[in-house]
Amino acid sequence: QVQLVESGGGLVQAGGSLRLSCAASGIIFRVNTMGWYRQAPGKQRELVAGITGGGATNYADSVKGRFTISRDNAKNTVYLQMSSLKPEDTAVYYCNTDGTYNDGVYLRRNFVSWGQGTQVTVSS
Repeated sequence: QVQLVESGGGLVQAGGSLRLSCAASGIIFRVNTMGWYRQAPGKQRELVAGITGGGATNYADSVKGRFTISRDNAKNTVYLQMSSLKPEDTAVYYCNTDGTYNDGVYLRRNFVSWGQGTQVTVSS
């Protein structure tokens, strides 16, 4: 079964740090580009950071220099280290692929079913 499980969110003061984790199962993790997305109340879901199977990364302008995405292919896990957090970073954070994924049989041209996400709340 293809599944993504996020963890690590919480309540933190502005300027603080959090590390999010996302454990993947049911996909050939090492070949899939992974990303962290977030959705704030009343806003659309947006891509925060992405990382290819080879480790190349990209970031939204709003988080460059503050967030770092990484992955451990041996653990099928992708991380998001968030520092210098701001109240505007408050959102539910999700991980997913880049819209395609290899499940070992087919190359699926859709996102994995979205998980529950993990809530990040930054107080001012």
